[in-house]
Amino acid sequence: MAYNLLKGKKGIIFGALNDQSIAWKIAEKCYEEGAQLVLTNAPIALRMGEINKLAEACGNAPVIPADVTSNDELKNLLQKSLEHFGGPADFILHSVGMSMNMRKNNHYTSLNYDFTHKTLDISAISFHRILQLAYQMDAINDWGSVVALTYIAGQRVFPDYNEMADAKALLESITRSFGYQYAIKKKVRINTVSQSPTRTTAGSGVKGFDGFISFAERMSPLGNATAEDCANYCVTLFSDLTRMVTMQNLFHDGGFSFTGVTQQVMEQMEKQ
Repeated sequence: MAYNLLKGKKGIIFGALNDQSIAWKIAEKCYEEGAQLVLTNAPIALRMGEINKLAEACGNAPVIPADVTSNDELKNLLQKSLEHFGGPADFILHSVGMSMNMRKNNHYTSLNYDFTHKTLDISAISFHRILQLAYQMDAINDWGSVVALTYIAGQRVFPDYNEMADAKALLESITRSFGYQYAIKKKVRINTVSQSPTRTTAGSGVKGFDGFISFAERMSPLGNATAEDCANYCVTLFSDLTRMVTMQNLFHDGGFSFTGVTQQVMEQMEKQ
């Protein structure tokens, strides 16, 4: 059921790859709620993914390639979005992350630092790049909203999440620091959403991911939040209903983040 929460709003969605992507679900829900969209991803992701299918389903939204580590490509994206929308955007979703150390099975105690620099650049510093360029180009309307997706490994140890945990911690710090600056200038709010472990193409590449999901399900009083649940939540953050929420890391995880232990987990331990 749609509520027209984003009627008349315009947004840029980073990171939709295929229909398993959280960004894909968010784009669909934003369009359903009345938003006009621009979709973007890295050129290689556009070749590998199915974003044109999403674009068609979202009112033939433009698909503009952009490497998030390139200022020139991000400038081009924002400029073309301004032209397409006929003015600034009202919201931006950052759903971007990549770790070559994970892909190469490099343990956290044996990182390749060239890979680590790339991880931090793509997964966190890219958020600062986007915000800085949008700030300089006046690419977000007053009282706009920016959301980045994160994970609780930014605060707690998940051994196999590797240096992505460091990237998420940096992402959340940028959210606070830039959130202050953008609020002062344009009343733009910036938040991260810390989502339950979710079966996506990227998430499934994390070692022990099935164990992550199973454990989180048992440790969450409401169970794991789905990608569809996350999309609904992000819509509220892009809407005018959350105008005074900024600089926050918002846990969307069925209660996992504040649960010490559950009866289900205790019973499982006792059986073992």
